[in-house]
Amino acid sequence: MKNKNIWKLLFIALLSFNILVLLGIGILFFLAGDQEPAPETTVSTANMSEFLIRTQKQDLNELINHYIEKEGLDGPIHYRVLLTDEVELYGEVQVFSESMFLKMTFEPIALENGDLILKQKSLSLGDVKLPVTYILKFISDAYKLPDWVIIQPNDKQIYVSLQQMKLKSGIQVRIEEFNLVDDRIAMKMFVPVH
Repeated sequence: MKNKNIWKLLFIALLSFNILVLLGIGILFFLAGDQEPAPETTVSTANMSEFLIRTQKQDLNELINHYIEKEGLDGPIHYRVLLTDEVELYGEVQVFSESMFLKMTFEPIALENGDLILKQKSLSLGDVKLPVTYILKFISDAYKLPDWVIIQPNDKQIYVSLQQMKLKSGIQVRIEEFNLVDDRIAMKMFVPVH
């Protein structure tokens, strides 16, 4: 009689565990569903002088990582960005007091409005397999990102709204070309003339 009760208890415990796991996964997907939409408006460049700037990956690498360091943007994940034939993000994440290596790669897509989309290509977090949406949601929640960097977990992308970026003296920047494979990067800079 005791054996039947033990098996019943073990079955109920296993069933309860499975239900909890399914609820946990459901909650993760529900949390990843909360994302900001991309901005729809274009900021006016009337009464501005336009300059075309051409640069290379090496120079932009230095600028991006200097900005990350200067603005103190590396929160719980200490990370850096590297432009190769794609945009690569390397970082280190603390999970249960253990340090795990994170690598994400993105394909950059220049938009007609001068903004940039970073479409997620690959992801590795140590040996752990987690959904991309969960990692992007974690990064979005864990970092004090500028308003013009919008992480969109559901779309597996990062929207870089350069038209919303605030620079000194009202200067605005737009991406004209972002071809990392051929190392051709061009931006337009708009400077107010009053």
